[in-house]
Amino acid sequence: MRGINANSNGRGRIDVALIGAGIGRSLSPALHEREGRLLGFDYRYDLYDLDQLGLDAQDVGPFVEQARADGLRGLNVTHPCKQHVVAALDRLAPEAAALGAVNTIVFSPEGAVGHNTDWPGFQQNFASGLPDAAMERVVVVGAGGAGAAVAHAILSLGAGHVHVHDSDRARADRLVESLQRRFEPERSSAVDRKRLEEVLGKADGLVHATPTGMPYHPGTAVPAELLHRSLWVAEIVYMPLETQLLRDARRVGCRTLDGGGMVALQAAGSLELFTGVAPDRHRMSRHLAELVAPEREEARCRAQSQPSA
Repeated sequence: MRGINANSNGRGRIDVALIGAGIGRSLSPALHEREGRLLGFDYRYDLYDLDQLGLDAQDVGPFVEQARADGLRGLNVTHPCKQHVVAALDRLAPEAAALGAVNTIVFSPEGAVGHNTDWPGFQQNFASGLPDAAMERVVVVGAGGAGAAVAHAILSLGAGHVHVHDSDRARADRLVESLQRRFEPERSSAVDRKRLEEVLGKADGLVHATPTGMPYHPGTAVPAELLHRSLWVAEIVYMPLETQLLRDARRVGCRTLDGGGMVALQAAGSLELFTGVAPDRHRMSRHLAELVAPEREEARCRAQSQPSA
């Protein structure tokens, strides 16, 4: 079996991969391999980019079966496959079943089991990055797999009300139905584009949970004119860390949280599921800081070169 084989350290070889679209710049291979090797594993992490493979998200089921047949220990799953992949699995862990979205698949004698480490990853990063943030009213933009994770996480942290907006209103409605089954029904609602300006004007915080801002999907999902200085803004995109949304938010005076911490913490959760060994989460955050240091320095220099207002 290629997923786990004996090695000189006694902890074996681990082969895993990430499947998604536009993932060529993903930091997941480096994060997993650095920490996996420090834990004593012969750890290999590959990328399977749907765009390069000429596949659609609907093709993810047969791909999962092939990965299992090839002996991989498991898969990470990212946009746009987190919800499509559910039907291809034998079982869902409770948190993945609650969200209807999977970002980690573990192959075992019991079959292909789906998990979600985005939820705790975002929750832990938010608690440390914006520890005293007001959360009476929070807007979540994006109702896909990532949006489901952060909406559940924000409500679990005590948000009074979560407004969910998505360009696909039916998808936003489905997420709200899921939230209302787990939390008090009056704590969540779906909002269309016409009401987005109104609810953002009264909101304490905004979480962006769509691919907008990534290299293959440039731009911003929330117009700069809808932001205000009493709003905090949290991002899940981490390629790049400095998205247009965060730049706009900082210019207005918002407190911000980039997506880097979330990716390190969700990666730690996935690595533990793949290996059965708890990684050093603080060390994985340091791995990430080292990996993104060049980008942060470039952003700092760019900001300093901008003429003052």
